[in-house]
Amino acid sequence: MQKEIKEKLNIVWLKRDIRTQDHLPLYMANNHKNPYITIYIYDTELTKRKDTSTRHLQFIYQSLLSFKKQTKEKNVNTHIFNGKTVDVFKNLIQQFEIQNIYSYQESGVKQSHDIDQKLVTVFNSFGIVWKESQRDGIIRGKGIRELWNKKWLSTMESPLIKNKFKNQQKVIVKNEFNINSDFLNVLTNYPENLQPAGENYAWKYLISFLNGRGRNYNDNISKPGKSRLSSGRLSPYLAWGNISVKQCFQTIKANDNYFLYKKAFNSLISRLQWHCHFIQNFETDCNYEIDCINKGFNKIQRKENPDFLGSWMNGRTGYPLVDASMRCLLETGWINFRMRALLVSFFCHHLKQDWRIGGYHLARLFLDYEPGIHFSQLQIQAGTTGFNRVKIYNPTTDSKKYDKKGEFIKEWVPELRDVPEHLIHTPWELSSKDQSFYNVELGKDYPLPIVNEKKAGKEGLEFISNMLKDPDVKLFIPEVRSKFSNNS
Repeated sequence: MQKEIKEKLNIVWLKRDIRTQDHLPLYMANNHKNPYITIYIYDTELTKRKDTSTRHLQFIYQSLLSFKKQTKEKNVNTHIFNGKTVDVFKNLIQQFEIQNIYSYQESGVKQSHDIDQKLVTVFNSFGIVWKESQRDGIIRGKGIRELWNKKWLSTMESPLIKNKFKNQQKVIVKNEFNINSDFLNVLTNYPENLQPAGENYAWKYLISFLNGRGRNYNDNISKPGKSRLSSGRLSPYLAWGNISVKQCFQTIKANDNYFLYKKAFNSLISRLQWHCHFIQNFETDCNYEIDCINKGFNKIQRKENPDFLGSWMNGRTGYPLVDASMRCLLETGWINFRMRALLVSFFCHHLKQDWRIGGYHLARLFLDYEPGIHFSQLQIQAGTTGFNRVKIYNPTTDSKKYDKKGEFIKEWVPELRDVPEHLIHTPWELSSKDQSFYNVELGKDYPLPIVNEKKAGKEGLEFISNMLKDPDVKLFIPEVRSKFSNNS
């Protein structure tokens, strides 16, 4: 029997890199003699995870639409699949003689790593070469910390990849893993109050930061309201790869305003490095999602309090800045770093809840969710590293310091909009007469505090302080410190 002759094909597999420029896998595919298709897979095992939310999937889809629009003239064949990744590739292997698969390495959760390992077996059995490129200065493998900063800087200063797309011949793909109509309706119904997705918007945000928004970056970075304007707001685009860290780094450095706002711009650059540094740590150990970074803390048993959990998740704790931050996050998918830290600190230390439960809720809300950054920062704020200075944030002190006039609170907690600024931070001190005058009834319109902040904060600090003296915690401190050191 004559062997079936299949069409030779290469594949570019998009992951967290949905853009057309500074994209090495696309560059390699465009410079190969074989035709290629570009694919994205909504893996049904990953989309059901506790850290995945509809807003993530929608942002990805809108990014893919942008990608397809920008490459349409060159007939780049882009296909979106919905199914198990291994099954999708097996189906494509049945249809084509696949020779090369190009993608970026992904420092993701363990489940994504396990899927990749299964794919290695499948690809090897069919003689398919999988070429994974380094992403944003992240180096694959454990123990890669020596001179990491210098290597990262060298990567950032290397030439940008300028993708020029060759005209593609039409490739007919039988997609047995199409997105069904119900799922498609969900993906296309992208909320207007979330940052718009795609490569063009990533550049608009970067350029607007450089052209004026960023001048007060350092002054406003901790202020929940003003930081929404003066921060880079690039994190969703970096998380899903609408723009690369290298593109941001070089564009900032080359901008005409760099020397005018050098301090502010360099602060943003340092956070780009910080971004990669924590992803690199997750590359070292992706079990940070479920295990304490310092394994001595794994002995802690937190009793889940459903009432506390519900109040915190819905912005009904009775502490205005905590509630405003959570409600803002629920509505827009973004709050600044200081308020993220406050939410975690209050949850773990004041409410004495397990960081994993709160972490998954926040992961679903953060439009810029990046596992390597999220779970490391989550544990730093929860105090489970054992070597970072544990800071328990006082919600009232932070409220008075960072939202002095209560403008952010009044925007997101409208029940308190009529309360004057000298009372907005401590509404539980309102008398019955005050409540009537300021149109708010405590316990009905707005809740009374669910815990006593001073008592709960003191207990939380004492608990962590005692844990730091625990022999098992002290045993793991050198190991953790070596992993998290930012070697130069």
